[in-house]
Amino acid sequence: MTASGMGDHDTKKVGGYQEWMENAPPIDVRQYFRQGYEFKEATAGVCKGYLQANLTMLHKSIASNFAEFCCANSGPLPIVFQSNVGQFSAPKIAQDSDIRTDLPRYRVFENGMERLEAINLLSYGDKMDDFVFFYLGCSFSFDKALLQADIPLRYLEQKCNVSMYTTNIKCHAVGEFDCYQVVSMRPIPRQLVEKAFRVTHPMSDVHGAPIHIGNPGAIGISDVLKPDYGDPNQFHSDDIAVFWSCGVTGLEAVLSAKPPLAFTHSPGGMYISDMPMDLSKYQVNITDPTDLPKVIPLMEEPFQASVASEATVNKIKQLEQLVFDDPGERQLEDLLVPDDLLKSALAMSHSSSVLITTGFPCVLGGTNPYENDGLSGAIAIATILQALKIKVTLVVEKGLYKLMKQVAQSLLAGGLSKEELPVLQYPQPNTSACMESARDFLTHDDGITPKYDHLVAIERTGQGSDGKHHTMHDRDISHLVDSSDYLFEVASELPLVFTTGIGDGGNEVGMGKVYDNVVKTVPKGASIACKTSTNYLITAGLCDWGGFALSMALYLLRVCSIHDRYQRRAVGFPPTKEDKAEFREAVLSVDKARELLECLLKHGFRDGISGCSALTVDTLPFEGIIDDKIKQMLDILPKA
Repeated sequence: MTASGMGDHDTKKVGGYQEWMENAPPIDVRQYFRQGYEFKEATAGVCKGYLQANLTMLHKSIASNFAEFCCANSGPLPIVFQSNVGQFSAPKIAQDSDIRTDLPRYRVFENGMERLEAINLLSYGDKMDDFVFFYLGCSFSFDKALLQADIPLRYLEQKCNVSMYTTNIKCHAVGEFDCYQVVSMRPIPRQLVEKAFRVTHPMSDVHGAPIHIGNPGAIGISDVLKPDYGDPNQFHSDDIAVFWSCGVTGLEAVLSAKPPLAFTHSPGGMYISDMPMDLSKYQVNITDPTDLPKVIPLMEEPFQASVASEATVNKIKQLEQLVFDDPGERQLEDLLVPDDLLKSALAMSHSSSVLITTGFPCVLGGTNPYENDGLSGAIAIATILQALKIKVTLVVEKGLYKLMKQVAQSLLAGGLSKEELPVLQYPQPNTSACMESARDFLTHDDGITPKYDHLVAIERTGQGSDGKHHTMHDRDISHLVDSSDYLFEVASELPLVFTTGIGDGGNEVGMGKVYDNVVKTVPKGASIACKTSTNYLITAGLCDWGGFALSMALYLLRVCSIHDRYQRRAVGFPPTKEDKAEFREAVLSVDKARELLECLLKHGFRDGISGCSALTVDTLPFEGIIDDKIKQMLDILPKA
């Protein structure tokens, strides 16, 4: 039999990629493979515009578990067709098809070990009658859509396979299937990354939108030029590594399950179906901001980005503007770093463990010198992180440690928290604040691997250029402070750790990011300006407001479907209605904020400016000012 467009082939079965294949009907290419012609190249660019599929072929005894595994990890394993037992055809997606012969190459596994690569599976005879065949969408299917959007694909230009990597992203385990996700990588020009995201966002049947943008180390890839599968792709100078879920995850699942016999496609050599990719079905509704992805850079070196819907991004920007209110007339107008609230929340949403530090001992003449601003904000952030199942630890100096332990116990006893907030002391007993003790505190035994992904300082006194700690009135309080600055200096040297500072006057940790502006515009700025910088700086009229805004931004991101999928890397499940209700309950309400401030007053925390024990923060009354600000912030959130 001669497939149309192929011409006669000699009996040696010498084959390979040929130009006629690019626009050939899929049945012709399947027949070419069926006849045994050698084809070691990737099928990227073959039969442009048709759906291609990964294959995982398993004995019927474990097929139901694998089907459930696919549903639990729909990003890497979108099922486009599941056969009956012993069904070699795929009538839903192709005519005249035989899965034993119609792939260019197959991999054969025995007891979790790869045994060989074959051009067909006919030698396995009757054994195949007890197998189920899973056809899983492949990202080669959206090549045409990317090209039509003028997005270059380097592997097509370089005539090689796409790069694929096993990551540190754990799939949701089901039965014997328990593995890490495999991703494919495309170098994309930076200015086209958001466009590539939007083009592929609706294509969930062929992996959908990217699950990671930028820094390969963040997902466990040590060298992007050394893929685990496929070929290295060469980067142009402005290219960013963009990662999509990959169906080779099915191969890793087979390795984890160790069945006596199993088969997969060879990575890059896909099954080509008769289903055209009708691009008219895959259009982002640009008029719907809840379904329009926005790519937000988080870090430049190495580049890393996150994603949320335009609607969510706009809400968080509203929060930022709302809390950047200066009722104390501290001349903050030059201390705002636009979009740092958004970036901080995005970075923190990807964390597994967060450290929060606070404490400003500026109220002298009593047993407790610490002001009340910053504490409510720290607790609000911690509460939402606990609800989101992100580990959080409050770290304070020796003078504040016992007090904060008591506050944490009171919050639990009073129903203001569902679980007690862990509190640690830095520096640890019998040590002093310095770079060495900070490194020991922040890292595991190797001195490199961080214990925390994100450090937050809220209303935490920071060192000035003279190495001392100053109040707004330039009073030296260094004798009351065990400097936290060292924690943030060490964190800046650790891989994959982000930092956020929340301040309202220029002398707090994080304000080093706008040091020159503090010196120029804030009264006594040259003396009090903190030199310690953070990745992100949230400037607010009250530090508490900055903390409230960050906690609400974290909530908004968690209920944003676009960010949720990106944050969980398209494995596992989105939050349920009950989950979302629990997240919302953890958001600070006006009543909870009032109770929290009352709790702090009972433990001796006072207004940082007046020194009074009253429901005020920096002389601003709770009733009529602080409560109104919280109401305005809550109005930005979706209705409960």
